[in-house]
Amino acid sequence: MDTAIRTGKNANLTGGLWMFAAMGAFAIEDAFVKAASVTIPVGQILILFGLGGALVFAALALANREPLFVRDVLSPRMLLRILFEITGRLFYVLAVALIPLSAATVILQATPLVVVAWAALFMGEQVGWRRWVAIFMGLAGVIVIVQPGSDGFSALSLLAVIGMLGFAGRDLASRAAPATISTVLLGLYGFLSVVIAGGLYSVWQGVPPVVPDGPTALCLLGAVLGGVAAYTCLMKAMRTGDVSAVTPFRYTRLLFGVALGVLVFGEALGVSILIGSGLIVASGLFILWRGRQSDDSGA
Repeated sequence: MDTAIRTGKNANLTGGLWMFAAMGAFAIEDAFVKAASVTIPVGQILILFGLGGALVFAALALANREPLFVRDVLSPRMLLRILFEITGRLFYVLAVALIPLSAATVILQATPLVVVAWAALFMGEQVGWRRWVAIFMGLAGVIVIVQPGSDGFSALSLLAVIGMLGFAGRDLASRAAPATISTVLLGLYGFLSVVIAGGLYSVWQGVPPVVPDGPTALCLLGAVLGGVAAYTCLMKAMRTGDVSAVTPFRYTRLLFGVALGVLVFGEALGVSILIGSGLIVASGLFILWRGRQSDDSGA
């Protein structure tokens, strides 16, 4: 099973490539989810999406002759991961459905900042003061996009912020997950968490289910396939290389998401999004560069 965490220069490059592939697949998933949300309630989308992904990973586990349940699934670290997964998925899908895809994608790019900061504070990874400045600069970019206290502020943008925090916790918990749980099982229980999130929201929303038409069903299928591919690549990335070196590749999702938002959904990029994106990307690239320097702790 691919459960061991590998580190080193080559591992960091491999992990970065896995993360790049994951971000492209996640952006495709987001686009399909947004298209489906026009005709189907968000809670139903989460349930169908989660069931589809869970079935794929269950089939992969059976093909690999892996048990679908191991005792460590009920460990505190895995239960915490499931909680973060539910939070991230629910609030981010709500953001994708209710605000422009480009805005939701840009806000999500603060995830590496939170992950790197947490890895430095609580996981013993070395992060110099220059990267700390970059982290705060990227967070400032999120504030520019959200625009709290201004006439352009929309409370709906906070959905993306909460989703981002949930995904950051999910990624860190994935790295701390017991080694007995393979990438396939992480995917299985991750998608089952999505089903739980959808069920909870459906009960709260109280909207009856809708029978999807042909195009919507294809969108749901595309979202499931994109999500499975993205999830697999993400779990491999988070278990290959150092967290502070691999996670900055998450910023490539901004390029994919903004391009899809503009070209597919006809979204316009406002000044705040452009400025905020610039701050976030600049900080991410700097963190990536500093992560490759051997003397980071003394810089």
